[in-house]
Amino acid sequence: MSLSRTARPAAPAPAVPQARTGLIQITVTGVLWGTTGVAVRLLHDSTGLSPVSIGFHRLAIAALVLLACAAGRLPTLLAALRAAPVPLLLTGVGLGLYQALYFAAVAWAGVSVATLVSLGLAPVLAVAWESARARQVPGPLRLGTLVVAVTGLVLITTATADPGAAAPAALLGLLAAAGSGLGYAVTTLISRQVSQHTAPMTLTTISTVIGALTLAPFALVSGIGVPVRPDTVALLLHLGVITTAVAYALFYAGLRTTPGSVAAVLTLLEPLTAAALAVALLHEPLPLPVIVGGVLLLSAVAASYLPPRPGTR
Repeated sequence: MSLSRTARPAAPAPAVPQARTGLIQITVTGVLWGTTGVAVRLLHDSTGLSPVSIGFHRLAIAALVLLACAAGRLPTLLAALRAAPVPLLLTGVGLGLYQALYFAAVAWAGVSVATLVSLGLAPVLAVAWESARARQVPGPLRLGTLVVAVTGLVLITTATADPGAAAPAALLGLLAAAGSGLGYAVTTLISRQVSQHTAPMTLTTISTVIGALTLAPFALVSGIGVPVRPDTVALLLHLGVITTAVAYALFYAGLRTTPGSVAAVLTLLEPLTAAALAVALLHEPLPLPVIVGGVLLLSAVAASYLPPRPGTR
């Protein structure tokens, strides 16, 4: 980069567009992840696959597609692994484990508890870590956005919970959900650091391969056989290609310019999108708390697009 006087005024110019692009990429990621719930439900109902096995297929399909696309770039993948083996390994293992823990929490404590604890805990932990690392208290905008987002999440998840659903192991489910939230927060923070020097497609390819290998033992125990039918193939391809390969590539690209805590708030669009799809496609009711929670979440997302004032976080 030139340090001449003529180059200096132009340097800050692309920062705002790049930051805005990152926010948009992660917002789209949250919407794409929100389609996962309906697809998993339809796939489970039609095949009987366990959620963990579906998660394995999701990561395995993404890994195969990405490896096929990267066939001519294998030296690049190996070079990235050699450059940062530990962070890339942690990102991939974290990707597989926090999904496995989330699926376990769903089975043991129900969707509501799993979603509320895992997704609600992640942005709180991310904000706490970033603030501790910077030795600075978060600004009013960041704290207000976090409170509004988590409140919206609480309203949506509690309103869409099945009151008659059994919780065979509530305490274990709560611990699994907390572990999932912790894993998601840590993985997001690590992958943000890795994304600064690793191309998004490279990072997505490596992390999905490692994540699939991490989930493979759990999936083999649960069973991975899938009937080959147009509907099951279409659902698996959607989960693997759209909600994983495309979504994580966008997520890692957005993390280059977006703090992990902001990314965790933006991806709370996932349960909102899932609730909207459940109403539109599965004809589920739309309670008032879901509407209010949706407005709060959208408000938090909109606030995340506001540039922080100088000297604040």
